[in-house]
Amino acid sequence: MEALVGTGRINPFHVNCRRQENHLFIPNLVSRVCVKSSVGVISTSRSKFSNLVVSASFQSAQASTMDRFDNTLPSKEVLKIWRSADAVCFDVDSTVCLDEGIDELAEFCGAGKAVAEWTARAMSGSVPFEEALAARLSLFNPSLRQVQDFLETRPPKISPGIAELVSKLRDNGTNVYLISGGFRQMINPVATILGIPPENIFANQLLFGSAGEFLGFDKDEPTSRSGGKATAVRQLRKAHGYKALVMIGDGATDLEARQPGGADLYICYAGVQLREAVAAEADWLVFNFRDLIDSLE
Repeated sequence: MEALVGTGRINPFHVNCRRQENHLFIPNLVSRVCVKSSVGVISTSRSKFSNLVVSASFQSAQASTMDRFDNTLPSKEVLKIWRSADAVCFDVDSTVCLDEGIDELAEFCGAGKAVAEWTARAMSGSVPFEEALAARLSLFNPSLRQVQDFLETRPPKISPGIAELVSKLRDNGTNVYLISGGFRQMINPVATILGIPPENIFANQLLFGSAGEFLGFDKDEPTSRSGGKATAVRQLRKAHGYKALVMIGDGATDLEARQPGGADLYICYAGVQLREAVAAEADWLVFNFRDLIDSLE
């Protein structure tokens, strides 16, 4: 979860992207026609000319986005650390999952607009994480019943490629962790899907009373406050003696994990949200998980 810095959407069109074997992106547009190109076929019902314009505009916009950064191709040293990592830690919201869990829960509870407005005011980056978390929760105070109903009716929206990447890492003997400012109640189902054990989760815990009323969140969890992910990573290194540890996420709290005694490498995943100030500081900036999967071959 990272809502305290400015954000930018990567794609100017409402499209889903699929990756061909040559790793070039082609937008899967809603309408249907056949437009042949050197990288595949685009289906749409509009004229061939207008679809060529849309495709060209899409590719140009994406290329323009990537051209603003000099870290979209990994250095030899970055690749060496990535391939030799004995532990990889993933952020959850807008990384492993396609959305922000607290915003989705707020919307389900009827407070989506209020939480979104508060989030927008917090994007200056001047608000401590724990303050932002408490303020949002206070806007809708979810009950245990509401959280249970949410989990039953809103299954996790997993990012494309993440399941394959986690499986590949585990096959290579790499330990995989989820480190999130979100809530265990909502992250446990995600971990189950990915085959990640509960003990490999660092996240916050919603607290409820005997009647299911909302009481707050566990402030003893390291991820409940600013710098919490860095603390969690240091704890992992101390407990397991990992020689090479990588943090993957989209936001400033993930970048914080790369510090002495923390992560050796920070990979910024911008496949959901591109936060330019964070992306510029990453060791490696990726827009899809396929690049990370292929680099392990």
